[in-house]
Amino acid sequence: MPENNYPKLHNASWPGVVGKGPDSEPPISIDTMIELTANAEVDGVKFDGFDLFAADPHLDIDSNDDGIKELADKARAKNLEIGSLVAPVWTGTGGGSAMGSREERDQFVTQVRKACVIGKKLRDLGIRPNGVIRIDSSVDPSSWAADPAGNTKLIAQTFREACDVAADYGESLAAEGEICWGGMHGWKTMVNTLEAVDRPNIGFQADMAHTLLYLLGYNKEDERILPKDFDWSDRATLTEGLKTVTAALRPWTIDFHVAQNDGTVFGSGSHDKTGRHCQASDPNGKLDIAVDAGHWLRDENGNLTKKIRHICWDGCMFPNDVMMQPKTWNDILGAMIKVRQQHGWYEAP
Repeated sequence: MPENNYPKLHNASWPGVVGKGPDSEPPISIDTMIELTANAEVDGVKFDGFDLFAADPHLDIDSNDDGIKELADKARAKNLEIGSLVAPVWTGTGGGSAMGSREERDQFVTQVRKACVIGKKLRDLGIRPNGVIRIDSSVDPSSWAADPAGNTKLIAQTFREACDVAADYGESLAAEGEICWGGMHGWKTMVNTLEAVDRPNIGFQADMAHTLLYLLGYNKEDERILPKDFDWSDRATLTEGLKTVTAALRPWTIDFHVAQNDGTVFGSGSHDKTGRHCQASDPNGKLDIAVDAGHWLRDENGNLTKKIRHICWDGCMFPNDVMMQPKTWNDILGAMIKVRQQHGWYEAP
């Protein structure tokens, strides 16, 4: 049998930008992130592509055709494809709160439209065979908590409008399950929000570092699964908790980030605290990366879903000195190869 060649293995470009800036470390350019990704290699296997932050300083959301083609050419020159795009929907990047004023919500939808335009052009250029547009609610949990029902309704309406726009470009939207985003900060809350959107092209983006925090009830104590002062050596209880969350969210999952987490929160720059992204080899990591990825990539009976055409490693808020070390990306690539070996499949080219 030939070796598994799906899902494709992607790195993320946004760790070079998110959590960086004037109040943290300098951003790392898209050229450098592409170079680091392309140079990684483990036993002859390399990354297949990268997922893209569709915002400055990596790619201007208002890029013209020449700018988009230039990026596609850079990827192609390194034998990399482009996958999912992060739409810059936040206040300060041209977007606005998904439960804010009409103007803010219109700005949110406009940013999604611009990301979809870029995504379609990259598809047309043949460099983006799969992927989604990633969004979040662009608002904090405490603001959402002032009126959970009303604010969920507003977020769902904004997402619905964004979905309708995305459909015009053949795109699907993946809402990121991250504890720092209101209406998305608990696993039951996330399901409620997705159900309220009621569009065929809305889905969930699971990130193993973030979804682990769902089990601990950070920012949503009433949805805690693991007991307080949980003993992390109790692998059986952890596994049952992971199964509970994945059973609820797997049917929605259309984008997947492989990651490690040590059970704590972290934020840098202007980014609120969220699930800490640890290095693949971190001795404090609480996840068995290859095994626990299977909860997302296989159904409740252990069968491969084959829904996820590429998986992405999210090293968000890694320090710059860590990201500039080739060993970091080789360790990550090695962990992702194990995921594909255990939960992948082969398709003839």
